[in-house]
Amino acid sequence: MKNGKIAAAVLAAIFFASVSGASAEKKKIEIPPLEGLTARDMPYDMGAAALLEWKIRDCDNQDMTYRIFVSSLAGTGPALRSFTEAGWIKVDEFKGNERLAKDIELPFWAWNASKNIHAVKVSLDNFFGKIQDGSVYYFKVMTLRGKQISESPVVPGAVKGNWFNLSRFNNLFYVILISMAFFWAVTHAKKGNLFIRRITGLDAVEEAIGRATEMGKPVYYLTGRLGMGSMSTIAATFILGEISKRIATYDTQLKVPHTEPVTMTVCQEIVKQAYSEAGRQDAYREDINFYVTDDQFAYTAAVDGMMTREKPAACFYMGYYYAESLLLTEIGSHTGAIQIAGTDAEHQLPFFFITCDYTLIGEELYAAGAYLSKDPVLVGTLRGQDIGKVFAMAVILLGAIGLTLAHVRGWDGLTRVIGNLFNSF
Repeated sequence: MKNGKIAAAVLAAIFFASVSGASAEKKKIEIPPLEGLTARDMPYDMGAAALLEWKIRDCDNQDMTYRIFVSSLAGTGPALRSFTEAGWIKVDEFKGNERLAKDIELPFWAWNASKNIHAVKVSLDNFFGKIQDGSVYYFKVMTLRGKQISESPVVPGAVKGNWFNLSRFNNLFYVILISMAFFWAVTHAKKGNLFIRRITGLDAVEEAIGRATEMGKPVYYLTGRLGMGSMSTIAATFILGEISKRIATYDTQLKVPHTEPVTMTVCQEIVKQAYSEAGRQDAYREDINFYVTDDQFAYTAAVDGMMTREKPAACFYMGYYYAESLLLTEIGSHTGAIQIAGTDAEHQLPFFFITCDYTLIGEELYAAGAYLSKDPVLVGTLRGQDIGKVFAMAVILLGAIGLTLAHVRGWDGLTRVIGNLFNSF
């Protein structure tokens, strides 16, 4: 009897252990199926990426791993063991609590930054080379938790290039505002209603040219060391045109030594046009502009020698300069010339301040052409640029204040909105 009770107890223990083990095993292998898996073209791109989305599950955590597979073959085999044979390529792997829709770098007006959806961008050109517009690819998501594996159905997705990038709408908005300010400024400039701040260095141009005319000495004009690809050189050539008109009117000798052949060619046409507009075509000479050398200090030595021998009455140094700036202006100072310089090379400004009578600082060089010509379009452009600068400074200031306040208050939504407005994407 006693042995019978012991045997019954052992059998009961074995039964309950097997039931509980089976229950635990059943619970262990249960991974909820993937819901709402879709594959579509990545919005606002060149057509080389796809976007996979599916709903977040309650079991998505650090212990779960997602693997993304892609294939270009239709009718790919579903078995996990045949991924390689079926043409499947693993393109991504991440933890279950990562790659949410809120992590996609698109602005709030172009993307729903949900925290309840997984969103994965798959750059197909990294695996298939050049992507044809309208190509269809097949995607599968594998879920792993420990030794458990769950596989999603295969979903197709076509990719194509997009005509418009809505994520850059903020840049379009700013361009439209600045363009409206530009057209307003040009319209008012034509009516003569715009004021330009007085620039002393440019007011002295007439004095310098007049002094050269009275003394019968030449005027030297230098355009800097850079070529026509530089904004400072372009500004220098434009100023040369305005100064050439005055020199042609006064019948003064002008010399423009160059260190770059293309710049010399451009300046020849500018000076020729200036003499023509001044009605002094007969006074124009081809040797006004001449090439010296492209070597920095050989050019400097040659120009210094010419200035020492001819002792010009006025010297203009416009454009971008390097170490030659002090060597040139010091010789000009010793000859007694009126010297006017203009550059956006901030490291050379101290040398111009010391040796020149007047110096145009930074953007004054760009404004000089409009200041001298008084052309309504140029003056309007100048005022439009000023409005754009004021607008940019105001927006940056307000944005900085807004971001600081949002960070202190913990307003993540406002932080994202302001950040999107200032991001170029």
